Amino acid sequence: MQPDFSIDPEHRNSLWAQTASAFNPSPILEDEIKADVVVVGAGFTGLRAALHLAESGSNVVVVDALDVGLGASGRNGGQVNPMLPFNTPAQINKLVGPKFFESLTEASLNSADSLFDLIRTHNIDCKPRQNGWLRVDHCSKARKVSQKNAQIWNQLGADMQPVDGDEVKRLSGSNVYQSGVVVPKGGSVQPLSLARGLAKAALAAGARIYSRSPVSGLKRNGTKWEVTTAAGKITTDWVILATNGYSDSLFPKLERSILPLVPIQIAAAPLHESQIGEILPEENTISDTRRIIMYARKEQDNRMVFGGHGHLDKKNAPAGFDWLINDAQRIFPQLKNVDWCYRWGGRIAVTEDRLPHFHEPKPGLIAGLGYNGRGVAMSHVMGKALAQRVLGANPDSLPFPTTSIKAVSFRSIQLMGESTAIKIMRFMDKLESS
Repeated sequence: MQPDFSIDPEHRNSLWAQTASAFNPSPILEDEIKADVVVVGAGFTGLRAALHLAESGSNVVVVDALDVGLGASGRNGGQVNPMLPFNTPAQINKLVGPKFFESLTEASLNSADSLFDLIRTHNIDCKPRQNGWLRVDHCSKARKVSQKNAQIWNQLGADMQPVDGDEVKRLSGSNVYQSGVVVPKGGSVQPLSLARGLAKAALAAGARIYSRSPVSGLKRNGTKWEVTTAAGKITTDWVILATNGYSDSLFPKLERSILPLVPIQIAAAPLHESQIGEILPEENTISDTRRIIMYARKEQDNRMVFGGHGHLDKKNAPAGFDWLINDAQRIFPQLKNVDWCYRWGGRIAVTEDRLPHFHEPKPGLIAGLGYNGRGVAMSHVMGKALAQRVLGANPDSLPFPTTSIKAVSFRSIQLMGESTAIKIMRFMDKLESS
């Protein structure tokens, strides 16, 4: 079945929406029901939590304002990149402490393998490919930092393989980059198909999923929680907030704890082998080390998908595609004059310390969010951890420390100045790359 664009017309321009595996729209919640657990958000985090809970025998209900995967989970670049971004191992150790550094590092480095194992276990039709991730350096300074960090990550089990000269040019299909590293565990999926496959697996295990049912109320009543929507109500023991970059006034503290940034993607129609053949010949995914990064992948039907950082326009729609097209042509001149017929984007959550956050602000209420651009892999780690906590796991046994919810410093100013900050960072990237 084709996507229900009446739910989200913007999704019409997404390659993933046009090519995803079939999925019947979920029903609207129109009754008063009971559950052991309510999951708010039908993206990767919420669906992974629901699947684990349902398989463990819990009566779990998932509610979403749109439908399965129509948030960032079905709009991202589909790159399954292990490892946490931004922070070095030493910085992570300082931020979370030695105990959680070990568990969080292990979980992140194994996150891609764990996801591909999950896909195989449930036979999810999402075009999974684990052909490695090529992370290229945009300048000599970035190369030094990248190689130093690769050595440290390798001591922890990352197996990153430095490449340079002709080899990095061959692997990338671009003359722009002189060095990089290959992370063999990396890969790609069709993200909307993955979300739908997770939903099917959760439904088969006994979970219930309701779409077009935004939660309007969240209230503690004795030992129970009451979750209300426009036409329904759920009484439950536990609530999991899995809203990530789409967190809103339902729990304002959570909304203020993240910066909702906008990754955008473009995709072309299938290209002739003579035009695209030299690009990513081993089907690695690719990203670079700039402040305003690019990421790209070549599909098996010779489509090119290229992504980067965008912004929201005055109509609250993703924008910035002209810059993205120019950047794609700069890196891959073979793509000059390509018709980028798909253009789409979503909202991810960036945290102040650039680490995923696990919160338990009230009894029976937990939340996990903030993947900082590594959400395809790390959201599944978080979703399982949230489910384990509901099932009685000691918080100290989970990969993430339980932290208090803190507002991002000067959040309003940062959001207002986002467009200016992007321009400045692009200028700095350009200076370093020249």
